[in-house]
Amino acid sequence: QVQVVESGGGLVQAGGSLRLSCAASGNIFRINYMDWYRQAPGEQRDLVATILSGGGTNYADSVKGRFTISRDNTANTVYLQMSSLKPEDTAVYYCTTRATYYRGSSTVSGTFWGQGTQVTVSS
Repeated sequence: QVQVVESGGGLVQAGGSLRLSCAASGNIFRINYMDWYRQAPGEQRDLVATILSGGGTNYADSVKGRFTISRDNTANTVYLQMSSLKPEDTAVYYCTTRATYYRGSSTVSGTFWGQGTQVTVSS
């Protein structure tokens, strides 16, 4: 199996910055891609940013130009650098990974989620 742990959330004033980290661990053969999602109270969970194994990235329109996703392949870690934060960025941020992992003598793929980290932006 694969474990996913986020860190780096907190309280910040509007216009400020935060950096989230997410580490995947376990019997990993390959990380295919890693995403950041967020969910505000009473809202659906939305995709924020994606980074592919080759380094390609995609962003939600609402965060383009303000957020940057990056990845350390050697450490199976993904980061989300958030700048120019707005109160509407307040949410629980979740990391997810699509990974191929060892199970016995074979490999299988699955999608794994972290427990989430709270980001609160005050006005």
